[in-house]
Amino acid sequence: MNIIEAKNLTFAYEENTKRHVIENMSFGLKAGTVTVLTGLSGCGKSTLCQILCGIIPEFTGGELTGTVMLEGKEMALIKTQDIAKKVGYVMQDPDRQIIASTVEDELAFAPENLCIEPKKIRSEVGRVMDKLGITGLALKNPGKLSGGEKQITAIASVLTLDPDIVIMDEPFSFLDEKGRRMVCEVIEELKREGKTILVVLHDTAALPFADKRIHMGEEVIYESYGK
Repeated sequence: MNIIEAKNLTFAYEENTKRHVIENMSFGLKAGTVTVLTGLSGCGKSTLCQILCGIIPEFTGGELTGTVMLEGKEMALIKTQDIAKKVGYVMQDPDRQIIASTVEDELAFAPENLCIEPKKIRSEVGRVMDKLGITGLALKNPGKLSGGEKQITAIASVLTLDPDIVIMDEPFSFLDEKGRRMVCEVIEELKREGKTILVVLHDTAALPFADKRIHMGEEVIYESYGK
């Protein structure tokens, strides 16, 4: 079953223009799988990620045609806060995502904005920090963390809402080998839990356990990885 399905997506940042960032794109993400999204720089990978999590066109404007179905419902008809609970988005640069003064506060930020009960927030923050092994970072300033620790913090801040779908835009870009291993282990763990994961990558070898690849270029190419 496809938990997310895109049909004939076309998007332009300016209305009434023939310059489309994405044009007539269709694909599906099967529940509980890891999909790698590849393509040349500037081909629209980040734009697609933001469409799939509801940021575009809700907060950016532009002209979007086609449909995105989330669990069988048209995403355009789903409230933004309900999409946020289902689809988590980890930005390419954690410094653009992280805004709080401590790791603990960063993890609590999104659920607080969605008016989730404080007791439940504390419980989820503790659960996610323990799960990702960052309990010792709770009171640290994110600006003073290593690249790997920042990326794990960015991922953790998304997981506090326990989304069924996690989208990661180039999560290895700013990391050394140790940081890459840290993030890779988190993705493997999410897959074991049955989460649906879409990861934007340049190097597909970084995720050998991926189930599928979607390549963005002149055409959309699917490559099955054996499942």
